[in-house]
Amino acid sequence: MTDAPRIAVLDYGSGNVHSAVKALQAAGATVQLSADTEVVLHADGLVVPGVGSFGTVMRALRARRGDELIGRRLAGGRAVLGICVGMQILFEHGTESAETDEGMGEWPGDVQRLRAPVLPHIGWNTVAAAAESRLFRGIEQERFYFVHSYAATQWTLDVMPPFPEPAVTWATHGEKFVAAVENGPLTAVQFHPEKSGAAGIALLRNWIQSLPRTQR
Repeated sequence: MTDAPRIAVLDYGSGNVHSAVKALQAAGATVQLSADTEVVLHADGLVVPGVGSFGTVMRALRARRGDELIGRRLAGGRAVLGICVGMQILFEHGTESAETDEGMGEWPGDVQRLRAPVLPHIGWNTVAAAAESRLFRGIEQERFYFVHSYAATQWTLDVMPPFPEPAVTWATHGEKFVAAVENGPLTAVQFHPEKSGAAGIALLRNWIQSLPRTQR
């Protein structure tokens, strides 16, 4: 019998991590909440949760060297999944505070306040899954749980052959925004799969099953 995939949830002081741990376990993974370098770098997958503001999350990540650990995994082609603000900080900038905050810059663009009649965007919403998405396979018509006022509303990454185009999934609340990205080893979702019931568990299972396994 094959051992369950090992997932590290990055422990850098973000809230809501225990529900993420439980959801990943329900999806079939062995999960460890940790900021230990060896655990984070050698897990089959790393999950970066995020609750709060863009700038606060970036400062907390830097204080624990979380940004460095994420970068090292990606440089080695190792899987990372960002959730909510854990997705937003992958872009270049966030405009949530009076001064623009610098993100990790894995993707070009800014995270901006949504132009919507009601904010925050709280509750269930559908997504327009990319045709080539593996993350949403079998759950393309499901709804997912969102809690946010800011998002990336444009996707401007230029990818040159032979690298494949990322699978970009969109949702709408007032205006279109990026709901998920699948870009090589880097995957991220703006919603909370851990709060999205059976659909969220199925999405996490799709991600977990896509991971290359490290040797034990």
